[in-house]
Amino acid sequence: MVAPEKWTVLVTGATGRIGFPIARALARDHHVYGLARCSKPGDRERLADAGIDVVEDDLLTFDARRLERPPTHVFHAAARIGPEAATDWQRTFEVNAQATGRLIAACTGARGFVFCSSGSTYEYQGRRPLREDDPPGVHLGTYSHSKIAGEAVARFAASEHGVPLTIIRIFSTYGPMGGAPADRLERILTGKEVVLHPDRPNNYNPVYEDDYVRLGIQALEKASTPPLVVNWAGSETVSAEDYCTYLAGLVGRDVRFRYDEHAPWPLWPDVTFMHEVLGRTEVPWQQGMARMVEARHPEALAT
Repeated sequence: MVAPEKWTVLVTGATGRIGFPIARALARDHHVYGLARCSKPGDRERLADAGIDVVEDDLLTFDARRLERPPTHVFHAAARIGPEAATDWQRTFEVNAQATGRLIAACTGARGFVFCSSGSTYEYQGRRPLREDDPPGVHLGTYSHSKIAGEAVARFAASEHGVPLTIIRIFSTYGPMGGAPADRLERILTGKEVVLHPDRPNNYNPVYEDDYVRLGIQALEKASTPPLVVNWAGSETVSAEDYCTYLAGLVGRDVRFRYDEHAPWPLWPDVTFMHEVLGRTEVPWQQGMARMVEARHPEALAT
């Protein structure tokens, strides 16, 4: 039997909700560099305990050419997100767009590069799922703008340097490390309203950690020239109304919804192409939600 090939993988944003589980899974069979600022207590130890070679640095000052082993693959998940993205738009563009181009240029020998984009880069299409060929739009202000720019920079740099690229547009990841369903669970537990867009039902395709790890590694293997662009989500569509009601039942609470025209519109992806090139997800949404509650709030599970 031929032994599986051992990769050298650089994972950026290696302490994050997406980067860490993927780096941890890859480290079982490959040499993994985990780039992270390690800004929280225990970050460095958590990476090292998972067998990840810690690179404590900022994306803006990091140079991949200084690594002892040149990466054969890169999973680029580092980004300025959330409220941080809006506080300094220029720095957000430097991190989310320009640094991506520099990273690709420094990894010209890589056989696969994944750039983590976002479902929030689409223009709203109303009551139908979003397809990869739909036009760009702004769902989350500066962050969406920066990811649209990041995709353009990644495409150019990958073409210029001959690096096979997959751009994944991420929709609603969740699991033990959090995500939008976890945020809504917190509101249910504290008796707060779950605020949703009035164009109901608010459809999503949430993807549980086990599945997004598997699909993330598959995206590295499928990187191509020209780039592969694909929605990255769960195979099942479920409304936020339905999964929040299910979560409330798991923890023995009531859920109150409030519809607000200023709330972000639902990110509902078409996963037809994803099924063709990456495969289907395997964790049913009810099972994933139950596992998330058990991991994050076992004390709240209704008996």
